Amino acid sequence: MHAGAAYDRLETVVVGPDTSIADAVRLLDRAGTGALVVCDADRALRGLLTDGDIRRAFLRKVSFDSPCLEISSTEPIVAGPELSRGEMMALMQRFDVNHLPLTDAAGYVLGLVLRSDLTVTDRLDASAVIMAGGFGKRLFPLTESVPKPLLPVGDKPLMEITLEQLRRSGIRKVHVTTHYLAEQISDHFGDGSAFGVDLKYVTETQPLGTVGGLKLMDDFREPLLVINGDILTGVDFQQMLAYHREHRGDMTVGVRRHDVEVRYGVLDCDGPHVRRLREKPKWEMLVNAGIYILEPSVARFIPSGKRFDMTDLLQRLLDAGRSVVGFPILEQWLDVGTHSDYARAQEFASASAAVAASAASA
Repeated sequence: MHAGAAYDRLETVVVGPDTSIADAVRLLDRAGTGALVVCDADRALRGLLTDGDIRRAFLRKVSFDSPCLEISSTEPIVAGPELSRGEMMALMQRFDVNHLPLTDAAGYVLGLVLRSDLTVTDRLDASAVIMAGGFGKRLFPLTESVPKPLLPVGDKPLMEITLEQLRRSGIRKVHVTTHYLAEQISDHFGDGSAFGVDLKYVTETQPLGTVGGLKLMDDFREPLLVINGDILTGVDFQQMLAYHREHRGDMTVGVRRHDVEVRYGVLDCDGPHVRRLREKPKWEMLVNAGIYILEPSVARFIPSGKRFDMTDLLQRLLDAGRSVVGFPILEQWLDVGTHSDYARAQEFASASAAVAASAASA
């Protein structure tokens, strides 16, 4: 840990107790720390707000207009600045926490220590699959001669950003399902050693949908993180895998809140009689975010040699009474499917580069 890292990041992780949960989500995504320190104006500690607190509030349908202190831990585990790295790590392990606010004797916040400051990221007991076989037709003419995974986002191909994120999270073994312009992808990424991962390719001679290609894998023996090749996100895959195990899912689906607002007044009628008027109502829905974790046991639900989509698998598991759980995605997320999405992806890359540069200088 850089000697001043815990102190230098303080300005980016402090939030007031009356800050709305929605604003706190945006600050947390920008900070990339997994937690915010809730303080009064004089930096007196009021609580610790973690991404886990926000996900639980999301599932309880707590209004994101509520003050963030309402869902924060108001008695977090804290450490004094005199503790050594080993003592801080022991404290985290004892109480099973990933964040330690540093406070002085009077309870004023001096910094925030992350578990990742103290340890090298362990390899996760999981592998990953990037679904990269699509034609990317909505991005034509950009994808007429270049597969979507190789489209540049910032100064890197789209798939390289995903590979870096997987590596940082501790995933080293990655499969890539390919079909359209498959050789360009394998020629560019090779065996993955240049990107810090072990890459294997599953080439579909005919399109097999978003999950059918998994049947071609010969080593599906551990939890498998599956991500669509056109997704850009800041999701913490370690957190997602821990959530998957906590809830004992056979399948975990990343879900994203999507609001639909009707531009008109909606009438509820009972026959010819109007019973209620709702002016421009808004419905909050959870949508599939294209990121999944699968247990090896679900492989038997996937047919061989035929097109089969992840939605088909999800329904088949539900029909069989298996456990399908939803993991709320609060971090930045973008499906790069259209030209306007691709333009937003460039903005995403610029913002991510700025955060990385700030962290490197801390």
